[in-house]
Amino acid sequence: MPTEILMPALSPTMEDGTLAKWLVAEGDTIRAGDVIAEIETDKATMEFEAVDEGTLGTILVPEGSAGVAVNTPIALLFAEGEDPEAMPAEAVVAPAPSVAAKAVSTPAAPAPVPPAPAPDSARVFASPLARRLATEQGLDLAQIAGSGPRGRIVKADVEAAAARPPVRADEPTPAATTAPQKAPPRPDAAPVAALYEGRAHTEIPLDGMRRTIAARLTEAKQTIPHFYLRRDIRLDALLAFRTQLNAQLAPRGVKLSINDFIIKACALALQQVPAANAVWAGDRILQLAPSDVAVAVAIEGGLFTPVLRDAHQKTLSALSAEMKDLATRARDRKLAPQEYQGGSFAISNLGMFGIENFDAVINPPHGAILAVGAGVRKPVVGADDQITVATVMSVTLSVDHRVIDGALGAQLLQAIVDNLEAPMAMLA
Repeated sequence: MPTEILMPALSPTMEDGTLAKWLVAEGDTIRAGDVIAEIETDKATMEFEAVDEGTLGTILVPEGSAGVAVNTPIALLFAEGEDPEAMPAEAVVAPAPSVAAKAVSTPAAPAPVPPAPAPDSARVFASPLARRLATEQGLDLAQIAGSGPRGRIVKADVEAAAARPPVRADEPTPAATTAPQKAPPRPDAAPVAALYEGRAHTEIPLDGMRRTIAARLTEAKQTIPHFYLRRDIRLDALLAFRTQLNAQLAPRGVKLSINDFIIKACALALQQVPAANAVWAGDRILQLAPSDVAVAVAIEGGLFTPVLRDAHQKTLSALSAEMKDLATRARDRKLAPQEYQGGSFAISNLGMFGIENFDAVINPPHGAILAVGAGVRKPVVGADDQITVATVMSVTLSVDHRVIDGALGAQLLQAIVDNLEAPMAMLA
């Protein structure tokens, strides 16, 4: 029987995707690890690698198809020795209808659900390559958890099992201890649409990214007890220091931005106040050792938060180059999931748009996010009690009270302010 190639879940929030392009054709020979298609997820366009080897049979979902649900069969793969022409008719899997087709099709009466077959402990689903490797390694396939479609054991599972000690029978597996998360219910659009019937409007369907943003931020505001801390930061010393550094770095083609200094200041502050470098993990708090700082990047139709890992250990020029690269690839939707997942702290900077202050929403599981406004020339009271003019930047720290209490949040924000108002110390 052929193996179904299923639409993969290429990110934790992916519910459906667009099969942008097939990179193989029917009849091509495929090996495990070969890139066979490009999939557009809710965040990026990513390459899809085969987990089995064989010959590509029928392509069930043509390229360009949108709204293909995760785990929907998209093609059939035949193992060595299987003849596609001799495949029985009942083995052919019909492709899932597209989103547009679902919208106009008449719902059919539900087919009776056949009774579930009795469990057969002797039956193990595995690819031919996985079976051969398991035999060579002397491994029992019944003791290996499959990561392929519908729990099928693939080559990577056998290789992983061969590299680790056997699991005791009384040791719980992650699947048994982790409860699946339910997607939030989607409201019915009909009552809202009825309010504007007869008024000129354009209906914009939600793509995967916008649905994900809506779900995650709704979850954040409903489940995270936010509180807010606000400070003004004098930037004159930082601006002068930045001008001096950029003049020295100009021969290397490096130009530091204010945002580069903010990233560095936050990364160092998380080291100076380590108890605040933490995330909420449901039934516990995870306190991180490195400073992994996420930075919001606006793109068409949404935003990314690429993560600068070990930011406290990197120079300003290294942070600047990495941030430029991540931002460019974010706008092209070319980031890999590991580049925008994780981190304990985030920065959202709207100062370049003239916004003086705002409150940002925490991106779970982060413990806090810093909202950065524009630097504005304002009259201030100097150290000698005389009125003077200074460049002042307003920031707001949104904090998850489950992770960080008020005093701890105030210490973190104070450390950020100190780093930015005495920037030379960040290089020490």
